[in-house]
Amino acid sequence: MNEIGVAGEALVDWSRAQFALTAMYHWLFVPLTLGITFILAFMESIYVKTGNEEWKKITKFWMTLFGINFAIGVATGIILEFEFGTNWSNYSWFVGDIFGAPLAIEGILAFFMESTFIAIMFFGWNKVGKKTHLVATWLTAIGANLSALWILVANGWMQKPVGMTFNPETARNEMNSFWDVLFSPMAIDKWLHATSSGFVLAAIFVIGVSAWYLLKKREVALAKKSMLVAAIFGLLSSVYVVWTGDNSARTIASEQPMKFAALEGLYNGSEGAGLIAVGMFSTSENDPSNENLKDMTIKLEIPNILSYMAFLDWDAFVPGINDLIDGNEKYGVMSATEKIERGKVAISKLNDFKTAKKEGNTAIAETLKTELISDNFQKNYFKYFGYGYFKDVHELVPNVPLTFYSFHTMVGLGFAFVLGFILILWYTLRDKIGEKKWLLRLSLIAIPLAYIASQAGWIVAEVGRQPWVVQDMMPTMAAVTRISAGSVQVTFWLFAALFTVLMIAEVKIMLRQIKIGPNH
Repeated sequence: MNEIGVAGEALVDWSRAQFALTAMYHWLFVPLTLGITFILAFMESIYVKTGNEEWKKITKFWMTLFGINFAIGVATGIILEFEFGTNWSNYSWFVGDIFGAPLAIEGILAFFMESTFIAIMFFGWNKVGKKTHLVATWLTAIGANLSALWILVANGWMQKPVGMTFNPETARNEMNSFWDVLFSPMAIDKWLHATSSGFVLAAIFVIGVSAWYLLKKREVALAKKSMLVAAIFGLLSSVYVVWTGDNSARTIASEQPMKFAALEGLYNGSEGAGLIAVGMFSTSENDPSNENLKDMTIKLEIPNILSYMAFLDWDAFVPGINDLIDGNEKYGVMSATEKIERGKVAISKLNDFKTAKKEGNTAIAETLKTELISDNFQKNYFKYFGYGYFKDVHELVPNVPLTFYSFHTMVGLGFAFVLGFILILWYTLRDKIGEKKWLLRLSLIAIPLAYIASQAGWIVAEVGRQPWVVQDMMPTMAAVTRISAGSVQVTFWLFAALFTVLMIAEVKIMLRQIKIGPNH
């Protein structure tokens, strides 16, 4: 693929940094939107069912906080989508026929639906009937999560490309099955896990703000009622997060074994592999040729759990990083060197085809085209197309410590949240929550911890799959736009300043609104 080529290291690093900056700031706003809309729908349903005006007051209060969060989140989301064209044009060319479809649906259908009913939800309290307004609130919640569906379908395809064929004439991947793309196990797992984690974060947010009111002895009725709804919703959602995470782990083990090995710090594969509950890497390098490979100095391991988590078999073989690099003939693991050689064959064949077309050698071009699109070539060579860009096999290893720590931070906090929801629900139902000052303070601390867990999950997903922008097919270094690294640096710092201002503005407006309370 001569027209794509390989970008310089500085350009790739700054382009990745800019996209990561935008995505992580955007994800500060999205999870709260995903979850709090459903909490609003449940609260308003109680109001419509009971006719109790206090539930209307509660719903309108949380709706105000949702509106602040939603407005600022939209700004970062728009910038994020534009970056595909400005910074990742080669990627957009290579997969635009596939990646563009879910993004277009997200913009036309889900976002339109969400925005339309938000207007009714905010301004229709005294203009439409109770049931009509309730329907608008529910449709806002559904629309918000449908928006996430299409974005995560696109991301899931990048992690596991399906439902497409490669067109040698245009050097592009073209969709041949929309349903394969939509219902890919990777895409469905990502959607369910990401949205349910947003539900958990929103529940923690509502509980934390309510805890502040109880500590200040303000809005006690609102706080207790809000905590009850949020604790039930959060507990159910957290159990669902565990289930979706378990499914996601098996999908990753099957489709992205290098990421799976990295998130567990597994260098050497084994049968009956153990799960590392607690681990710490040394600062020295295990392999001088790769700074991502480091010894683990502290390790508390639970035997056999990793094998079961990956393949539902206590004694299954789980390949480690060294197996995936060097190969393991006994377990049918192909070496990275062999994949690189096959990728080079695929790139060479494509280049030969483009040359034959350019020189007018029609017969040779047709022969090469037939070979390129044959099932045998697709399965045995084109499947490893992206590997052909690499010279050093160690470049195929992601940042193991960062992936490992992020994964264990996410999982550890997730189980802590489950315990927190149980305690909150127990004391709220017994009407003793106001007496538990320690639990109320922990509920406040849990708000930033929920955001940390949410960001850690995306670090696992995106850092763990490096160096790929499309798994096995397109490395990050081949995906960026050919612009100067300096221009990317300038926009990086501009965006960093803009997003920081937006975040500070949201926090200040949120805090001011919380201090004002629901009576104004």
